[in-house]
Amino acid sequence: MNDDGKPRLFALDSTGRDLGNVDFKKADNKDWEDLASFTLDGDPYLLVADIGDNLARRKKLRLYFAREPRPSEDKTKVDWHVDFEYPNGPRDAESAAVDIDNERVLILSKRDIPPALYEVPLQSDDDTVTAKWLGTIDSLPKPSRRDVEFAPKTREWHWQPTGMDISADNRAAVILTYRAIYYYTRKPGQGWFEALNSTPVRVGLGNFRNAE
Repeated sequence: MNDDGKPRLFALDSTGRDLGNVDFKKADNKDWEDLASFTLDGDPYLLVADIGDNLARRKKLRLYFAREPRPSEDKTKVDWHVDFEYPNGPRDAESAAVDIDNERVLILSKRDIPPALYEVPLQSDDDTVTAKWLGTIDSLPKPSRRDVEFAPKTREWHWQPTGMDISADNRAAVILTYRAIYYYTRKPGQGWFEALNSTPVRVGLGNFRNAE
């Protein structure tokens, strides 16, 4: 998807081959940051998370939901959206995933140290909902004071999460940072907050930097 500008969604296969793109009708692209797929009542859906806020000024964020289009289609439309705000003021985030078992969206903040996990209901009749703060995710590596001090000069924010996803069976998740992928598994009866605070498997990205 585009980070901003025209609200378009792009289909790729597992090799990266272009399968086409669609116009996402009635959606506004202020700062799209994450995309997720999930199944609801047997139908495939997409979540588009308009949650970017580099300067922490947006009082209200929006989650768009739409039935997943076929690659042969040239447009799709918003089926519903959820507007939300944070309970502790505006903040930047680039990571959103659908926890379908609990019919909620999990959002991981980007610039907090450590990052904070929030939940937003999958559907709501309220004009604006307040996200629920679940706590901090302490399993990701923390930056040193030097890292934080020099980041604006070196353009290195390697510790910041830039993407998140949950598997279709709701048993595994990944968090992407600028430098690595962290793979988590959830035990039976375990909640995602606890699972994401367990020790993950780290997959480095080699020389690839600033992954989003």
